[in-house]
Amino acid sequence: MGSQSSFLFALVFFTLALATTALHAKLNPYYYDKICPKALPTIKWVVEDAVKQERRMGASLLRLHFHDCFVNGCDASVLLDPTSTIDSEKNALPNANSARGFEVIDRIKAEVDKACGGPVVSCADILTVAARDSVVAAN
Repeated sequence: MGSQSSFLFALVFFTLALATTALHAKLNPYYYDKICPKALPTIKWVVEDAVKQERRMGASLLRLHFHDCFVNGCDASVLLDPTSTIDSEKNALPNANSARGFEVIDRIKAEVDKACGGPVVSCADILTVAARDSVVAAN
């Protein structure tokens, strides 16, 4: 009976802890509206331009986002160039000669930094929004 009540107590405790954490960990889709109102429109027009120039780029940006999120979470680590001390996801076997769109993300980052007056938008957010906008642009 004692172990059953201990288990029940632990279950209730962890459920409440998770619920409390979830309440404070809300993402805000309007976050950049205050920090840099030009960020999302800038991402959108660069993506639309890239898809207009090459129709398959929409799928490539979505795939790039998938590969970033699939390995250790959505942290834009797929965008990192390899160095002498790290092997990056960018050149990993599953991505070698298949992941594309890095130059589009680089262009977006440069345009967003220019529009916002500096690096205020994370690469992870740029990659996520670019993937979303690429799906919309591809119809």
